[in-house]
Amino acid sequence: MILDRFKLTDQVAVVTGAGRGIGAATAVALAEAGADVVIASRTEAQLSEIAARVSEAGRRAHVVAVDLSSPEAAAALAATAVSEFGRLDLVVNNVGGTYPRPLLESSVEFMEEAFRFNVATAHALTTAAAPALLETGGSVVNISSVLGRVSGRGFAAYGTAKAALAHYTRLAAADLAPKVRVNAISVGSVATSALEIVVGNPELRSKMEAATPLKRIGDAEDIAATVIFLASRAGGYLTGKILEVDGGLQTPNLELGLPDLG
Repeated sequence: MILDRFKLTDQVAVVTGAGRGIGAATAVALAEAGADVVIASRTEAQLSEIAARVSEAGRRAHVVAVDLSSPEAAAALAATAVSEFGRLDLVVNNVGGTYPRPLLESSVEFMEEAFRFNVATAHALTTAAAPALLETGGSVVNISSVLGRVSGRGFAAYGTAKAALAHYTRLAAADLAPKVRVNAISVGSVATSALEIVVGNPELRSKMEAATPLKRIGDAEDIAATVIFLASRAGGYLTGKILEVDGGLQTPNLELGLPDLG
């Protein structure tokens, strides 16, 4: 049966930024596909809710409440997965993000922070997980962004970091082939708490939808479903690829209204 290729029965995954949004939806989807999960984010109460949903799906969750802006904390999750579940098959580097900021207000320190949170944490966890993934023939899925591919004012730090994560995906895939696959998802506008200021405003939401070829904002399950595809045998012939799950965007669907300089 073709649907069997999407199953992750008895596999073990680590999902960062799993307390809400894309990370939470991904953790639950992985459980529904048959995997046990290590879920990590700052807020233990949020993680406990996701752990309960994983349990309802018949799988186990191990909660790690930690500040994942530290690459060392992210790296430690690999050993936690092996200690708690005896193996590791999948890493989902979901944690990340950087607030928009005009270019001339983006300090070197702000840029470095964007790289640390979006790229260094992914690298730290991926390299720490590599020995276990090599044993299981596992995979890595990185969560990048459409803003790593298209240009818009105010996103120099975030977009550059996400572009770096996308190319890191290609390079890591070359290094870890043939046993470990590494892919990424270039995410468009998704209705999560990070976008609440927009999706909660009917006028702004309408503008974003009108500027999106598929005429809707994505939902977290759109991304979670893509993670399942990439992590499972269904995506078993893909590595070093960035799948664009963005409603068809070729330009940003939200302008910040930053004025011309000079």
